[in-house]
Amino acid sequence: MFEPIEMLDVYNKNIHILIGSGASADIFPTLALQIKDGSGKFETIETLATKFENWQEKKTALFMHYYNTCIFPVQTFSPKAITSQDGIENLKNYDAFLKTILGMLDRRKELNRKINIFTTNYDGCLTHGADKILREGNYDFVINDGAAGFHKKYLHAKNFNTFQCQTGIFERTNYGIPQINIIHLHGSVYWSKSDERIAVNYTSNFENILHPRTIQKIEKFSDYLETKGGVTGKIPSVSFTSSQIQNFWSEYNKLPIVNPTKWKFHETVFEEHYYQMLRLLSYELEKPNSVLITFGFSFADEHILRLIQRSLSNPQLQAFICCFSQSGAKKLGEEFKLWKNVKIISPPDNERLNFTNFNKYVFSLKPEKYVPPEDEAAL
Repeated sequence: MFEPIEMLDVYNKNIHILIGSGASADIFPTLALQIKDGSGKFETIETLATKFENWQEKKTALFMHYYNTCIFPVQTFSPKAITSQDGIENLKNYDAFLKTILGMLDRRKELNRKINIFTTNYDGCLTHGADKILREGNYDFVINDGAAGFHKKYLHAKNFNTFQCQTGIFERTNYGIPQINIIHLHGSVYWSKSDERIAVNYTSNFENILHPRTIQKIEKFSDYLETKGGVTGKIPSVSFTSSQIQNFWSEYNKLPIVNPTKWKFHETVFEEHYYQMLRLLSYELEKPNSVLITFGFSFADEHILRLIQRSLSNPQLQAFICCFSQSGAKKLGEEFKLWKNVKIISPPDNERLNFTNFNKYVFSLKPEKYVPPEDEAAL
């Protein structure tokens, strides 16, 4: 059975939500691939990147594939351009997710009414979703991405510690405006380096750093990675000149995102912000009456995994780890078996805890009761 998070027990606590690529899986490709290694395990961009670390041409082809299929679609993302039914449903799930958070904040009485969303995704689904809700005019809230400025907005960690309030005409009353902090742990395609600062600009006028001929050159390589029944040892080779390799990496290393191998930024200014945000996550989880909810996150980033495990020594921290599958729940159950303040939430047999089911049965102000298909058919 899907187990709901009791909102009446947590809404007034220090809430933090950590989401990963599973939240955007119906819009953007994840690191998962269709081919398997010699032991029968599915490969990912990350596992292949490690294996190809000293194989320059295949490593370059892999990251060209990663950029073209995973990063460039995020750079050029526009909600209006989403036409697939799965993609449309995914955007609706972001709306439902954000509205649940706003419903929780509406129930709070204190002045500082905010919830942190930590995300390893570098897409703009959260900000686009929040913008849509603001345009509808049914909710009064602030979305805080950590950036401040007018013509140019710059990111700074201290901005996540601010909040806004409204006062009455004679300033006799104060009302804290509900606020959602969006904290990108692995960077964002909307960031760029500006001197020694991080500029934020929500535009989608990016150009593909790969020439059409290069995309054609890696076509067989890319297609094979998505071939069911494919194996690592039969991945096609791709040949490049030294200048082609150098030119690609020169452009790729400018991207403001964490690499899917070793989990590192290439620019120091982004790397520094990454560790500042990890410290912020650690600091927040050590506060009294804290709650951590994770969804769509595999804990592949060991920095985050170890940080959360250390934070669980706080007896007033309650963590809800929501897992896509029962096998994922079993794996993470082993990772967190030492801590009694962790609840692993997994789907029932033959089900998946996707974004729709998460919003419907687990993370909702009024969660629905799950009815197995065989019981539903009998009704």
